Amino acid sequence: MKPRLLLCAALAVLLGACASVPPRLAEPALRERAPLAGLPVDAKAGWPASDWWKRYEDPQLDALMGLVLTHSATLAEARARVAQATQSARITAAKAGLQVEGDAQLARHRMSEHGLIPSQFLGFTWYTQADLGLSLRHDFDWWGKHRAAVAAAVGQARVAAAQQAAATLALESAVADAYFGWQADHARLALAKSAVEVGRQLLTIARLRVGAGLEPPDLQHQAEAGVAAARQQQVALESSVQIRLAALASLLGVAPAALPPLEVRPLPTAATGLPPHASLDLVARRPDIAASRWRVEAALRGTDVARAQFLPDLSISALAGLSSIDLGKLLEAGSRTFALAPALHLPIFNGGLLQASYGLSKAKLDAAIAQYDAAVLDAAREVATQALTLQRIAAQRREQRSQLQAIQALHDSAAARQRRGVVDGRPALQARAQLLQQRAVAIGLHTEALTTGVALTRALGGGYRSDTPTSPSSSALPAPDATQ
Repeated sequence: MKPRLLLCAALAVLLGACASVPPRLAEPALRERAPLAGLPVDAKAGWPASDWWKRYEDPQLDALMGLVLTHSATLAEARARVAQATQSARITAAKAGLQVEGDAQLARHRMSEHGLIPSQFLGFTWYTQADLGLSLRHDFDWWGKHRAAVAAAVGQARVAAAQQAAATLALESAVADAYFGWQADHARLALAKSAVEVGRQLLTIARLRVGAGLEPPDLQHQAEAGVAAARQQQVALESSVQIRLAALASLLGVAPAALPPLEVRPLPTAATGLPPHASLDLVARRPDIAASRWRVEAALRGTDVARAQFLPDLSISALAGLSSIDLGKLLEAGSRTFALAPALHLPIFNGGLLQASYGLSKAKLDAAIAQYDAAVLDAAREVATQALTLQRIAAQRREQRSQLQAIQALHDSAAARQRRGVVDGRPALQARAQLLQQRAVAIGLHTEALTTGVALTRALGGGYRSDTPTSPSSSALPAPDATQ
């Protein structure tokens, strides 16, 4: 009766322990689209490609992007994090499988003459112990604890891969911004030099008229102030050009002198606007959203691991080998040794540790879900901001072109009167100064449209495409180099 009583008691304890196991959590319902309804879209606009900067058809920009992708310390750090997370996932997966180890040991021992069995009774004091064996251990993953741990580790590796893609996109955007800013500064610098020359011509006329007594000295002082302001603008732009180069070199991880030679080129056409179906596709095209989604899935698998801790764990260990205190007899049949040890682990009382661990895993899951929702909303806000900014800049550029045409007509009229000898050169020079100023404004708006287009490209994911599965149970390791 005693074995039966012990078996019944064990079953009762087992059932009692399993009765407190929390239910398995269902997959959370996450946002499948971004709130972008009502934003203007451009039917001709497409989603960015992975090499989105090539749409500007600028070989210099292509070369800079190639350098930043190979020399950036930021990207090297991101790649190292991906490699670390990937290896951690592989370690977790390796620990979950069958463990087989081989052991070989040779030891020389001296027995105590005052031990449990004195050496004088055995007839020897020194002996050699030789052991040669093979051991294995396997944990029966009945409740999926190891599978969940592997899936959680893989999720963290995919988080790192998505973060690498986000870091790459941010760096590419920064390089494009700095490069277009450098080109724009050069274009404005040429206008500033022309403005200085116009100011000098106006100053010459003012000095002649003041010297002839035709104008008060204030006219000359006003012209001198105009020349000083134009020179100040020229100096500021010359400094800005150098600062842009230093910024480019820093982004590329090289010295400014190591930058490839850059030539001044016309500014390219800016991005047009928001592509159709952005609300539906944005979630799959943003690396930060993909990273947040993988965090949710890793946290969900973490709750499975914490839940499995409540359940009994069965493992088996086995040993087969040879053992002898006579080295010459180690390989004889009599030296064989075998062991088989099945083990059952059942948590009965742990002071609430399992409940606390499970509660912590649920809290991490809730935090990951909240972070995902915030990432989607932030992405929608960023996309909306850039799309509406592009719309505003387009309207400004239309009005500014009208203003530029009017000033051009004013300049042409003044120059025609000057050629006929009706007036002196001042009206034409003043109209030219206004024309140069408006051209600088046009370059500024063009540059703003370019940088906003780059920002919109970044907000749309820059060609990233998430490979997040519909079910988070996938245990395939990420391919970091293929995320973008």
